[in-house]
Amino acid sequence: MPAPSRETTLTVRNSCLCLRVQRASRAIGRIFDDAFRPLGLNNFQYSLLMMLNRPSPLTVGGLAECLAMDQTTISANLKPLERRRLVTIRRAAEDARVKHIVLTSAGSALLARAVERWQTANDAVRASINSADLPALYSSLDTIAEAGR
Repeated sequence: MPAPSRETTLTVRNSCLCLRVQRASRAIGRIFDDAFRPLGLNNFQYSLLMMLNRPSPLTVGGLAECLAMDQTTISANLKPLERRRLVTIRRAAEDARVKHIVLTSAGSALLARAVERWQTANDAVRASINSADLPALYSSLDTIAEAGR
C-alpha cells in the first residue's frame, strides 16, 4: 500500500482535532510543569492532589473517573505521592478490594503552596486566549470529554 498523498498529509495537519489538542496539551502541560517543578510536582500530580482535596475520600476507580483515566494509570501515578507521604491508600473496611485515597496533612500543605503557582500558570495560559472565546472553549472541551466517557 502506498504512503498517503501529500494532500492527505496536509489535510490531516490542518484539520485533525486530535493533533491540535495534543499539541496544545503538551504546551500547556509544560507551562504547568515548570510552575510546579520547585515543589517536586508535575501538572498531573497536582491534578491528582486537587481531586483528593475533598471531605470524603475517593476510591481509585472514582479518581480515575474524575480524571477520565484508567485505574492502572492512576495507581501508578499515586505511588510517588504515597512515597512522599502526600497521600495514603487504605483498604475499605467493608470490602478489602476497594482502596480509598486520602490526602494527608503534608499533601494538603503542599497543595496549598501549589495553588498560587497554579493560578499564575493558569492566568498565563488564559491570557494567550481571547477572553471572549474562553466560555466556548471550556464548553467544547467538556462536550468532547463527556462524549468520550
